[in-house]
Amino acid sequence: MSPANPGNSGNPGSPVSPLDPGEDDQSLGGVHIKYLHHCPRQLWLYMRGYRPEARSDLVAFGEVVDDTTFTRRRDVDLGEAKIDWVTAGAVVHETKSSRAPSAAHEAQVRHYCLLLERRGINVRGGVVHYPLIRRTTDVPWDDEARDLAETAEADAQAVIAAPTPPDRLTRGKCRGCSYLDYCWGE
Repeated sequence: MSPANPGNSGNPGSPVSPLDPGEDDQSLGGVHIKYLHHCPRQLWLYMRGYRPEARSDLVAFGEVVDDTTFTRRRDVDLGEAKIDWVTAGAVVHETKSSRAPSAAHEAQVRHYCLLLERRGINVRGGVVHYPLIRRTTDVPWDDEARDLAETAEADAQAVIAAPTPPDRLTRGKCRGCSYLDYCWGE
């Protein structure tokens, strides 16, 4: 699975050290981009130290799927992000426990491709693996993908810097979100 903490591996059980959301040079990991696409409010809360993922059964399940699939691969730690693995020719691989491929997963892989390219690596693309449904999704890496990744980065920084949280999504879109109680609780 992908990192959940900014600035490091993202173990949801890790101690939380909220970052100053006003910092200009914040490094973004894959989880930031995934949260941006899922729900900007989730990203905003996450950056202010609200981390209910550690209590989420779905997150725990995802960690089990990650630990029990593709066991011969090694994570690639970039500091601000941890890629599940990279194969020869610089193809980024990401494993998801979800049974529903999503644009957020592809955006996360594009962000990893961008981070590698900034390190001088000639990236070919990425693959999102869904072992529970035995499916993969190819994520091309080209000029259009690079533009999407850079736009997502700028959008995430704008959400993080906002003084107030973005509006909630409709409740139906919040199903399964570990932030549900915070946003919809009474």
